[in-house]
Amino acid sequence: MNYVEYKIGKSRLIIIEGDITKQVTYAIVNAADKELSVGGGVSGAIHRVAGPKLIEECQALGGCNTGEAKLTKGYNLPAKYVIHTVGPIYSGKPKDREDLAKSYLNCLEIASKNGLKSISFPSISTGIYGYPVKEASVIAITAIIEYLQEHEEVERVRMVLYSEEDYKIYRDAARDVLKKHGLSTN
Repeated sequence: MNYVEYKIGKSRLIIIEGDITKQVTYAIVNAADKELSVGGGVSGAIHRVAGPKLIEECQALGGCNTGEAKLTKGYNLPAKYVIHTVGPIYSGKPKDREDLAKSYLNCLEIASKNGLKSISFPSISTGIYGYPVKEASVIAITAIIEYLQEHEEVERVRMVLYSEEDYKIYRDAARDVLKKHGLSTN
């Protein structure tokens, strides 16, 4: 299993190759659509493992706008909660960057406000929504690092990448962003 870990203040950022549905953590993040429906990819996998009660709770939430995030229970998942966020559909416009960063920040904010000490993210918007992984990785890692520098409530943040290729892209992005922020990459 490929992984690398970095210390940011009192928190840890872990980049890992793996399956988001198997993460033992307070919360995992679902890359959802605006209706919070089952969908495919990460969302489909999360719903399959969590079971039918997750979709019932999602339907009661009344959807979610791009960049926003909503909290549900984790049901049959090893994670206690699922934070659903809607990333942007890639268009190449500057608003995409803003919305993608907001997705990560709003998930971290929900974790923080609810006392969730650990959170695991997939690569948001890089599947069917078409966001280029290299660009998305820098936005994600930058948002996470800047959040952790100012908030120590979330002790552990994992980026869980399903493929080795995506893992390497996020690992390299983390190294570059940490250097840019003057933080240690050891």
